[in-house]
Amino acid sequence: MSIHDPVVPGQRSAFLAGYLETLALVERLHRLLLDVIKDEFERVGVLEINAVQALLLFNIGDNEVTAGELKTRGYYQGSNVSYNLKKLVDMGYMHHQRCEIDRRSVRVRLTEKGRGIRDIVSELFDRHAKGLIEREIIDMQGMEDITTSLRRVERYWSDQIRYIY
Repeated sequence: MSIHDPVVPGQRSAFLAGYLETLALVERLHRLLLDVIKDEFERVGVLEINAVQALLLFNIGDNEVTAGELKTRGYYQGSNVSYNLKKLVDMGYMHHQRCEIDRRSVRVRLTEKGRGIRDIVSELFDRHAKGLIEREIIDMQGMEDITTSLRRVERYWSDQIRYIY
């Protein structure tokens, strides 16, 4: 059965059950990711920053961005971004500067301290990738299949927001 074959009526309930299980799994994976990052920061003795903020620093990386750009990329919700960016600036993990063209907009980039946090998260993810491969939990093809499937769902959901509501 390919992805282009229609789901026959007798299989709809099975498909729905699988879809709901996938949704629950995505939620659990996100929470687990935050717990894994939190545990890593406790292990290395970094306690003033939370996992969401650490992931935000990782995702910004070497870029200079606005809160709007982070929301557009789909990483964060509006108030969540603004709150965390302000906290990260106040704690010295980020520089901020008003845009010359649009004075309402603020551009942010990591400080040296912020790059240190980004590096901790990057090293954690590198260890995870290595562990997944070494323990034969998933191979490259499996990772590509998961990513392709999740991108298709993302595209479908985005289309629902843009064109149906």
